[in-house]
Amino acid sequence: MSKKIIRVFPSKTRATPDDKDVRIGVYPGLWDQADEVHISVAFTWDIPWAEQAAKFWEVVAPVKVGGPAYNEIGGNFIPGMYMKKGYVITSRGCPNRCWFCSVPKREGGSLRELPVTDGWIVTDDNLLACSDRHINEVFSMLERQPHRPQFCGGLEAKLLTPVMAGRIKELKPESLFFAYDTPDDYEPLVEAGKMLFNAGFTRGSHDLNAYVLCGYKKDTFDKALKRMEDTWRAGFVPMAMLYRDFKGEYSREWKQFQREWANPFIRGSKLKEIKL
Repeated sequence: MSKKIIRVFPSKTRATPDDKDVRIGVYPGLWDQADEVHISVAFTWDIPWAEQAAKFWEVVAPVKVGGPAYNEIGGNFIPGMYMKKGYVITSRGCPNRCWFCSVPKREGGSLRELPVTDGWIVTDDNLLACSDRHINEVFSMLERQPHRPQFCGGLEAKLLTPVMAGRIKELKPESLFFAYDTPDDYEPLVEAGKMLFNAGFTRGSHDLNAYVLCGYKKDTFDKALKRMEDTWRAGFVPMAMLYRDFKGEYSREWKQFQREWANPFIRGSKLKEIKL
C-alpha cells in the first residue's frame, strides 16, 4: 500500500498541484491524516513560514521540508507530486553561470538529463543544452500528448538552430519562452526571432515570448522599458520578471512596472505603441 503524503505549499502558483492531498499556506486541520507531510518551498522568502508550519504539521506525521529554496539538488521528476498534472521536467541544471540565477548553485553547475515522463508544459532549466538524443525523446513524448506543448522554462536563444526552430514549429506549440536577462542575450534573441519566423511562426500569433529581467541593482525604468521594446522588435512578447533578493524584497514602483508588463491587456496596449 502506498504512503499517504500531504504536500504543503506556502503559496500558490500556476504550477501548484490541486489534488485532495495538497494544502496551501495553512496549518493542519482537525481531520488531516497522513503517513508523511512534505512542505515544498520554491522561494527563499517563504522559508520562515515553512519552518514554522513544520512544527504544527509534526502532530500529523513526520515532516520533510525542502524544495528549490533550499538549493537542494533535484531528483527524478515525479508527475503530479510537486507540480500540477501536465507540467514536466526532463532535465535539471544549466551549464551557464548567470549571476542572478540559483540553478547553478542548486545543481552544482551541471546539466542532468532525467527519465522522460509524460507532460506538455516543459519547465526544464535549459532544454536546448541537452543532448540531441534527449531532445528527440522529449519531442517524441510531446507528440503523443493530449494538449499542444508549452515551453515555459526559458529556451536559450543562442542554442537555437534553424533545424531546431523547424522541429519546434512541427510540434505546433501553444507558447515558447526565451529569455533576455543580460545585454549579451539580445543579439542571440534577434537571431532566434529570425529563425523562428523563417520556420513559420508569426508575430501576430503571440506564441513567441521572452522573459525580461528587471528591477535589479542599477537597473532603471528607462533601461527596462527599452528592453521591453527591443524584445518586441525582435519578435517576442516581453514578459517582465522582477528580480527579488533572498528576502524577496522589491520596491512598489518596480512591482507596478512588472505588473503592467505581465498583464496581457495592459501589455497589449503598450505593444501597439511601439514602432517596429
